[in-house]
Amino acid sequence: MSTYITTDDLQLAVDASLTLERPLLIKGEPGTGKTELAHEVARRLGAPLLSWHIKSTTRAQQGLYEYDAVSRLRDSQLGDDKVADIGNYIVKGVLWEAFETEERAVVLIDEIDKADIEFPNDLLQELDKMSFEVYETRQTISAKKRPLIIITSNNEKELPDAFLRRCFFHYISFPDRSTMQRIVESHYPSIKSDLLKAAMDIFFDLREVPGLKKKPSTSELLDWLKLIIADDLPADALGADDIRTVLPRMHGALLKNEQDIHLFERIIFLHKQQQNKR
Repeated sequence: MSTYITTDDLQLAVDASLTLERPLLIKGEPGTGKTELAHEVARRLGAPLLSWHIKSTTRAQQGLYEYDAVSRLRDSQLGDDKVADIGNYIVKGVLWEAFETEERAVVLIDEIDKADIEFPNDLLQELDKMSFEVYETRQTISAKKRPLIIITSNNEKELPDAFLRRCFFHYISFPDRSTMQRIVESHYPSIKSDLLKAAMDIFFDLREVPGLKKKPSTSELLDWLKLIIADDLPADALGADDIRTVLPRMHGALLKNEQDIHLFERIIFLHKQQQNKR
């Protein structure tokens, strides 16, 4: 059973991408479910999911294919007969695999903004035409069924205008309280209502504190609740009603750097000073 909660506007974005036959570019805060969207769409469509997780060293060519010249050289030195066929040294990439599937596949290009700035432009023709050339074998690889391509970005780099023009764009807004409650209840259906309310109060109060370097995300709330439930903590053990008085229990699941922890320690210290003056 899926625990992914899809909002109406997100479903409309997926439908628009399918209708236009254009890649769906998804942006949003880290932890808002951008990557999981591809898994959920593939599940709903009953389609195979092919994932390409982008790194700073990733090249666009790797999504198509790579020619393993080193292995061919080694085999030639060993006298292996298969060196006569260069096709034995062509390693298929994610897009090649997606183009070859008999049914529509879902392709996830995850965190495209981690790559070099030219990376998106290097994919323009292939994403437009849904075909590419294998120069070593003089093959043309064309998609049997046009895949649904879902591209995620954390906005670490600006993407080229030419690339953006070819995508349908959707920004996943951070869930409001009611949506967040549905998300939590889908993961922890047996959670006690008072515990959920207390945890949500603390979580959304934390996010509203000015100056946070990294606001806690949905995934961090779920991790925090998993710890709370595992320890069978009651609602009143999570922390004070006012986050200016004490850090929440197991706050390391919510606050991920020393700057934010020091910020809260400073807030608590100043609050105590004000209370003592009264």
